[in-house]
Amino acid sequence: MNTPTPPRTSPGSAPTRDGLVLPRYAESALTDLIPSALGGMGVTGSTNLLGIPVAKRYVVLLVDGLGWNLLNTYAAEAPYLASLLAGGRPITSPAPSTTSTSLVSLGTGLPPGRHGVVGYTMAVPGTEQLLNTLRWDTTVEPLVWQPYPTLFERAEQDGVAVTLVSRKAFRGSGVTVAGLRGGQYVPADSAGQRIAGAADACARAQRTLVYVYEGDLDWTGHRDGCHSSAWRHQLAAIDAFIARLRKALPSDAVLLITGDHGMVDVPFGNRIDVDGDPALRSGVYLVGGDPRMRYLYTRPGAAPEVVAAWRDRLSEEDALVLTREEAVASGWFGPVEDRVRARLGDVVIASLGEVAVECANVFPTESTLLGWHGSLTADEMLVPLLVA
Repeated sequence: MNTPTPPRTSPGSAPTRDGLVLPRYAESALTDLIPSALGGMGVTGSTNLLGIPVAKRYVVLLVDGLGWNLLNTYAAEAPYLASLLAGGRPITSPAPSTTSTSLVSLGTGLPPGRHGVVGYTMAVPGTEQLLNTLRWDTTVEPLVWQPYPTLFERAEQDGVAVTLVSRKAFRGSGVTVAGLRGGQYVPADSAGQRIAGAADACARAQRTLVYVYEGDLDWTGHRDGCHSSAWRHQLAAIDAFIARLRKALPSDAVLLITGDHGMVDVPFGNRIDVDGDPALRSGVYLVGGDPRMRYLYTRPGAAPEVVAAWRDRLSEEDALVLTREEAVASGWFGPVEDRVRARLGDVVIASLGEVAVECANVFPTESTLLGWHGSLTADEMLVPLLVA
């Protein structure tokens, strides 16, 4: 039986085993990026913890799915980004290393245990429903789910001109309202629109903060794999886009380039379907999270048996199988508020090897995707911080 000792280190500590990276909240994490930019431009109460160059204008470009390890592996495909690697460094994604959690962490500067968007999908406490955070497909109000003010709102209060440049479809979305609200929203569905929108926004005031989102790399990795020729071609296209963006910005602007998570390919033969074995489904009434950071919500008293069944199924090399209390104590989510605790699974499965936990009945698309993220491996957790 697999009975691993859960990590008991603090969130900012070193990895607890080979390949396992814990979030470095308030030290060197995605949560610290915008607070550092605000500190760099002198916003009251903000600290430049990451030591980025002092400026009055910042453009924060987030490339969805741009992991530090992947960028280094395929640096030859991205000559402009490669030229910035020597002066850059990795920072950590929050946990889970998934888009909605990362975007809300970036926009609020808070760890998931405080802002409460603790995964791609999660239970709505008091119900047997899931909140899909990318679709925001329930009646849950984003401002109720995540009530803290964003850093964009804080910057505006200090007189900074804030602009978000992202896809038209994301304007007013649940994640945008929950974690990225504040400032002017510029819809931009093409690379040209994003460049023009960011350049115009950056020049519209003496102190400006511009956030730009680029999502095509992540989609390509999910569909074709992050080691595919399609992914490498997409990286090259994004590299050219970023080089042109830099040229279009005012000379005194600082461009900060990062990602929300990395990615790993999981062979289709290495998938475990929760519904494929009655012993694995027994006691579980709801399945959430991501395939690489799965949340199992259990019937009262069933969590120990569910943990035992999954530890029998997965080796220590495959995954960590922890109770909610063990995962919280490990610091993965930062301090966890009482209102957030029940959103986490009673059992948390963090994949370590080339394995993913699917739930085909609830998430049929998962079985068609090759690239995944969400867990605590270096490939998933480390994202770049590049300064241009």
